[in-house]
Amino acid sequence: MTEVFDYSPSKHVPFRDKAEIDRCRAIRRQDIAEHPNSEFRISVVKESDLGFMWVTDMYTRIKQAGEEGRPCVMMMPNPCPSLYEPLAKLINATRLDCKHVWFFALDEYANEHGEIAPEEWPLGFMHSMLNSLYYQIDSQLRPLRDQVFGPNKQNIDHYYDLMQEAGGVDISYTGPGWTGHLAFVEPDAPEFAGSLEEFKQMGARVCTLSPFTLAQNSMHGSFGMSGNLAAVPPMAATVGPKEVIAAKHRWEVAAIGVHGTATSWQRMIARLCYHGPVTPKLPSSIHQELRTDCFIGESIAADIQPDWDKGY
Repeated sequence: MTEVFDYSPSKHVPFRDKAEIDRCRAIRRQDIAEHPNSEFRISVVKESDLGFMWVTDMYTRIKQAGEEGRPCVMMMPNPCPSLYEPLAKLINATRLDCKHVWFFALDEYANEHGEIAPEEWPLGFMHSMLNSLYYQIDSQLRPLRDQVFGPNKQNIDHYYDLMQEAGGVDISYTGPGWTGHLAFVEPDAPEFAGSLEEFKQMGARVCTLSPFTLAQNSMHGSFGMSGNLAAVPPMAATVGPKEVIAAKHRWEVAAIGVHGTATSWQRMIARLCYHGPVTPKLPSSIHQELRTDCFIGESIAADIQPDWDKGY
């Protein structure tokens, strides 16, 4: 008789409901796009197609808003040079006037004292967005510099109000982190503690980053892709659930792998965020209750099963 070996998830894991974890892990590729909320629309797409789809969506929203004579207000993830540089080239090639566009960065790093990184910091998100998008747009076409925002010490307490003054966010582009974080809204950050209803009302603020997020971001190109945990700042300024919920529409994307391989930390967290319970312990799960286009990459949608040939 084989002895049963059982254990609970580590205390460091934010979401530890074993029954839900097991249920979500078992979701097959063929079933992953099914969801009871028809407004939460899941599509499985080829990773090679996603960049084109994303650039096209941003461009189309900007163009349509201009034709309708209204502002186009966008909440933008970073760093995304592979998306923003092609968008800027398309804008320039078609001479698309972007004077009506407002860009809001989702988040920015902060130090242990809660001091938010300035836009001049070369590893910062605002620095990346300015240089890969804003300054790549022809000066005759780009919006005023005053229409491009990242959370900073001057505006973090009224970031939501700035978005509303611009006309309200038309589109929020996000994707779940390893913890299920939304922008940098972490499931175990004390700054976002509260019931689900309280959580939904929480706006932009500085919060503590999860050790799992430090590990995830240490693999980013900006930090050398080398697992240097000490390189990633310990805190961040971020929009809250309030800003995402207030957006008129949302794109939620899970398509991150390791340099084109089948290895991805998103395969499990995407299942939990899109098919698990709606809870602050899985911040991106709030999209399940909202009008959202959710795109899952083919490799992320693939069945979860052991592969002993891989080893480490």
